[in-house]
Amino acid sequence: MTMHARLRRSDRQPLMAMSGEQLRALSGPVIFGAVVGAIQAVSPLGFWWLEPKTVYALGLTLIAAVYIGFSVADGRWRVIAVESGVAAVFVVVAAAGVSGSAWLLVLGLAGHGLKDLWQHRTQFVRNTRWWPPFCATVDVVVAGLLTAAILMGVSFHG
Repeated sequence: MTMHARLRRSDRQPLMAMSGEQLRALSGPVIFGAVVGAIQAVSPLGFWWLEPKTVYALGLTLIAAVYIGFSVADGRWRVIAVESGVAAVFVVVAAAGVSGSAWLLVLGLAGHGLKDLWQHRTQFVRNTRWWPPFCATVDVVVAGLLTAAILMGVSFHG
């Protein structure tokens, strides 16, 4: 294990061990993530001609694809390959959610949120400091609101 890898591993801390300054630094991305998540949750209203599941699936593929751009900016071939593969998995889940159960979209959003938390902890893709907490918040807000809508019996067909 290289010294850089050991240092990176030692810099990782659980949320409970973060300083007040570190937590305040996360507040901006989390607040903006909650706002964007709420907007994304109601986004099918702006695309009234599409089924809501299609709109949510498009959103899931869009947020998954952002990491491809970050990986290209990172420049390491291994990172580009891994992030492209992960994005492809989310595209498949989104496509299945269009014709299948809306729960697949909840699963995809929650899974992407977990992927964001992993990215925040490991910094696998370089230079994404603010993006993972922002995107994880968007994912959690949309997945939570979508779950509530499903449980309340909202129809996801046009």
